[in-house]
Amino acid sequence: MSSTRTDIQPRQRTLPGWMTNFGFQILAALVLGVVLGLVARAAGHTEETPTGLGTTLQLIGSSYISLLRAAVIPLVFFAVVASIANLAQVTNAARLAWKTLLWFAITAFISVLIGIAMGAIFQPGVGTGQEAPEEYAGRTGDWLAFLQGLIPSNFLGLSASTTAGDDGTMTTSVSFNVLQILVIAIVVGVAALKLGKKAEPFLDFSQSTLAVIQKVLWWIIRIAPIGTVGLLGNAVASYGWTTMGALGTFVLAIYSGLAIVLLVLYPVLVKAHGLSIRKFFSGVWPAFQLGFVSRSSIGTLPVTQRVAERNFGVPTGYAAFAVPLGATTKMDGCAAIYPAIAAMFVAQFFGIQLTLADYALIVVVSVLGSAATAGTTGAVVMLTLTLSTLGLPLAGVGLLLAVDPIVDMGRTAVNVVGQALVPALVSKQEGILDESLYNAKHAGVELMNDDVELAEPETQDVVDHAQDEPVDAERVGAEAGSAQRPSV
Repeated sequence: MSSTRTDIQPRQRTLPGWMTNFGFQILAALVLGVVLGLVARAAGHTEETPTGLGTTLQLIGSSYISLLRAAVIPLVFFAVVASIANLAQVTNAARLAWKTLLWFAITAFISVLIGIAMGAIFQPGVGTGQEAPEEYAGRTGDWLAFLQGLIPSNFLGLSASTTAGDDGTMTTSVSFNVLQILVIAIVVGVAALKLGKKAEPFLDFSQSTLAVIQKVLWWIIRIAPIGTVGLLGNAVASYGWTTMGALGTFVLAIYSGLAIVLLVLYPVLVKAHGLSIRKFFSGVWPAFQLGFVSRSSIGTLPVTQRVAERNFGVPTGYAAFAVPLGATTKMDGCAAIYPAIAAMFVAQFFGIQLTLADYALIVVVSVLGSAATAGTTGAVVMLTLTLSTLGLPLAGVGLLLAVDPIVDMGRTAVNVVGQALVPALVSKQEGILDESLYNAKHAGVELMNDDVELAEPETQDVVDHAQDEPVDAERVGAEAGSAQRPSV
């Protein structure tokens, strides 16, 4: 008598795909954050009289921001060093580098002009009837102070300040000057590039450290929905819709400027280079989405680089240089649109007249000082830099913090789109863009897969990689978990 054994596999229960989708999780977090913020507000939460729910939301939001900022300093340094070192693997590296920086400056220049135009059209601070703060001593700023800030005071860009508390205790805080760290990183990267083989151990260490930091960032990105609940909930609970409504014109001016850059300037540049506008937006969507919710260009860096390589067809060696550099210096939203409108708002709010020289100074600071934002959440540093250079009351910084979480989402989204756009434009100009990948069906959310690692820069030169050994789009698509694409 024989018996047949049948193995019964337990039925696995899986969540619907839409519930595990990162975009859905973020949208749900936005809704939940607003609801919890309104509940805390209704329960009497204010900054002076916090409630348990409001304090919890504030703790969640601030903790998430702290996680992002903790990785900023080492990430900026090693990303810039590694990106400069990658130029050694690129044919005509000097020309590519200068063209990249030139396009960074061109788009920033046009963006800041758009920001000034929006500030003049909407005039968000006019009619408030407010006078300048008593401690305001008049116009004392100048652009020389900004240029002096580029010179590192020490190797780590450290600065310390001591403040006295209400109880008489003295508190010393240490901070990093990210702009100086960027300068140090550029010098170190160029020196390592010039040393050649002698610097290979250092460059290998830099690449490995950068990979480790990016992995940590992936983990932080994965909990972005939790951070979103805390950030948005705290904003609603602390300021309420009434206070936010008073700054509604300012928010409208910011998003109008961002929309013109995103929907007019960028498509015009794409079309002028003979590329498809529809494919551009479908390809850049993963980076746009993550930049919007994470509010961090540095945090979005891995996705932005994957978009440039796998959706736009930018050669890996060049993308490994241009995208990390752009994540620390290419800020059309945070460093062009926002500071221009914000400076005009503060001047209008306090009844201070700006001259043509002041507007020219806004342009200079925006084009040269974009690195001050360093791809981190928020643009308070850039705003402070602009107001200080123009000699405007710094009290305006606190005034604008009420709506900063709202405008920062749009600012960062535009930032990352520009950071992916410029490498594609330069690659197209140089004839090294894989247009078969650019025009292929884009996978989208598959680029968010944590298990798919960024490809290492190719050892062969970029021109040969693009012309003699074209990328197999079907293979790249399979690696990214995307649908089948026609072979190149």
